Amino acid sequence: MAVMKNSDIGMCVGALALVFAASAYAQSPTDRALPSPTPATKPKAAAVKPAAARPAADRQLQPIPEPPPPPPGLELDPALEPQVTIQRRGTETVEEFRLQGRLYMIKVTPAHGVPYYLIDDVGRGEFIRHDSYDTRTRPPMWVIHQW
Repeated sequence: MAVMKNSDIGMCVGALALVFAASAYAQSPTDRALPSPTPATKPKAAAVKPAAARPAADRQLQPIPEPPPPPPGLELDPALEPQVTIQRRGTETVEEFRLQGRLYMIKVTPAHGVPYYLIDDVGRGEFIRHDSYDTRTRPPMWVIHQW
């Protein structure tokens, strides 16, 4: 016959208490009897209902006003927008992306298969193939001065 120490008995009692507490906590709210509201615990009715709670006939929908025009000097510069040229070569589609006239990326979409990208990271005209556009982290390489 095994003899249990006081510490073992305490652990068993603690484990049983945890099991009973977990089962009581796991009961859904419909399993427990809820007290009926008394006049002291009844929530007071709101004087004004939110717009979503009112019937549709009571709500007056108004159109959203037009946004103001941009301030002068913030017009988009077409030279900063990339130009995309789409060409069909045989059974594949080739998209050429140019910025200020310089070719920096080519997307090739074969008729059957996954598209791939040819990207010129440095600007020397040397294109490196990437199977997707964002597969690696690239540090920012802004042109600060050019001559």
